[in-house]
Amino acid sequence: MNGIFAAMFALSALLFLIFDPSGFLPALLKGGEKAVSLALSLMAAYCVWLGFFSVMEKSGLNRLLARGLRPVLSRLFRSKDERALSAACCSVSANLLSLPGAPTPLGIEAVRRFLEKGNTFGANMLFVLNAAGIQLMSTTAITFRLAAGSLTPADTVLPTLLATICSAVLAVTLTFLAQKRPRGKPKRA
Repeated sequence: MNGIFAAMFALSALLFLIFDPSGFLPALLKGGEKAVSLALSLMAAYCVWLGFFSVMEKSGLNRLLARGLRPVLSRLFRSKDERALSAACCSVSANLLSLPGAPTPLGIEAVRRFLEKGNTFGANMLFVLNAAGIQLMSTTAITFRLAAGSLTPADTVLPTLLATICSAVLAVTLTFLAQKRPRGKPKRA
């Protein structure tokens, strides 16, 4: 992928230098300025939410939340392991807030715990939920729109919520339908 982006940049730079040599350096600097500004905006948003999840974990709020959601989560992930359910709950919560980096370590921890207990279904369900990911508030899209100067950056919240709910319901349904059914003992004739 890096090779493709490098080739696209080299080709674009070459064409820019051929057709507008005096505009190349100002355009390059302006693009760099926008990239740094956008990166700082995203970093600030991620720092706030990752800090929130760190406080949530250290205060025990994630275990409390997992305990409250335990009946639903234990049925959804088919697990009774509180620590696995807690990590899965935090991973799904981070995904709900559209934080692309935050669900990964939490999800890895939950999957590791599910697999230690032999619960491949729980690991698969968590993967499917994070891939389909319901997003209550698409913080990344809102941050991008704010950085671009949008007057109404939250206009994407409702369509994103509806689309991700539909995809998550379909993904969970298909996961339940695709699971292997336990087979009973074969009857002897």
